[in-house]
Amino acid sequence: MAAMDGDPTRLSIRVVNSVTKLDAAAWDACALAPEAAGNPFLSHGFLKALEDSKCLGRGTGWIPQHLVAEDDSGAVLGIVPMFLKSHSQGEYVFDHGWAQAYERAGGRYYPKLQVCAPFTPVPGPRILPRPGPLSSHVFDAMVESMVKVAADNDISSIHVTFCLREQWDALGRLGFLKRQHYQFHWRNDGYKTFDDFLAALNSRKRKAIRKERAAIARHGLTMRALSGAEITAQHWDAFFAFYMDTADRKWGSPYLNREFFHLLGGSLAEKVVLIVAERDGRLVAGALNLRGDDAIFGRNWGCVENHDFLHFEACYYQAIDYAIAHGLERVEAGAQGEHKIQRGYLPTPTYSAHWIGDRQLRAAIANFLDRERPAAERDMAALMEYSPFRKGDE
Repeated sequence: MAAMDGDPTRLSIRVVNSVTKLDAAAWDACALAPEAAGNPFLSHGFLKALEDSKCLGRGTGWIPQHLVAEDDSGAVLGIVPMFLKSHSQGEYVFDHGWAQAYERAGGRYYPKLQVCAPFTPVPGPRILPRPGPLSSHVFDAMVESMVKVAADNDISSIHVTFCLREQWDALGRLGFLKRQHYQFHWRNDGYKTFDDFLAALNSRKRKAIRKERAAIARHGLTMRALSGAEITAQHWDAFFAFYMDTADRKWGSPYLNREFFHLLGGSLAEKVVLIVAERDGRLVAGALNLRGDDAIFGRNWGCVENHDFLHFEACYYQAIDYAIAHGLERVEAGAQGEHKIQRGYLPTPTYSAHWIGDRQLRAAIANFLDRERPAAERDMAALMEYSPFRKGDE
């Protein structure tokens, strides 16, 4: 128990090993607060689907160790989605070099604590106090508890990945090291149609995108965006085959299983936007997106037939179409991919914060990050030179 400064309320913080140990409404009052803008990836339903499908838990290297802050009455005042990790897979912020260096020096990097949305490089708040007058106190207390859990259990490090800039700055003030990188996001500048978006591009890029989109019809492909009850078991079966094909080629070991997609289609059906491509009545490709209050988030893609420009259509242009039609502010199309720039997706900074227990390792990583941050800024500035948007009188 810890008394909160300036307030008689007493706060208790405990660790739970499953999201199911907490009422869904209490969890989502924190995870889906306005600051998260309806971002579904830390919702009770999303994490429960991962747990129930055994994508998280024993044998996966992802052991839930969520922090829960409660007042004396048992009301939930905050949560931290946290996992004890025995590897660095499925995170998209790479620390393999840190782990290898520490272990070569005789240290033990794993297990570590990861505060994140599993398998999901989507930015959002990571320390999740319930909105209210105590939220800043709860934030600080939960961060203090995270560090205490790590220190008391001889855990090397804590990694808060894809957090918002405000939380990144706050964690820096609380002693975390600050890392910066970037993704490619599309932003809706009040467009009413896809042609409005194209009109904002220079002539050469506008013609290239029209050519790519026209090729879809020539291939005999029909595109559809499905949500809710429109998505049947047949669609999920087909999409899982697409996903497995991509996973086998890119990763070798897929993170998600068929049961997860079944559960996702049940608990978060209205948040799912499944883009499918059909040819001669057969499903041949799909792109899985989830929708928040102000954005659509691209997650997984796959196909069983290869056609020129199909990946761009399913993952980028269809998402833009959907965002425009539904008045969403942006499309976040996942990690990596400089080719996205030519499709209107521009570099956008992403942030992570890291607590390192060992002083020597911390000093080495701090030195590395002091050089990496300005390099990331330079990279983003250089990439912006390739922006397809019109400049001046173009």
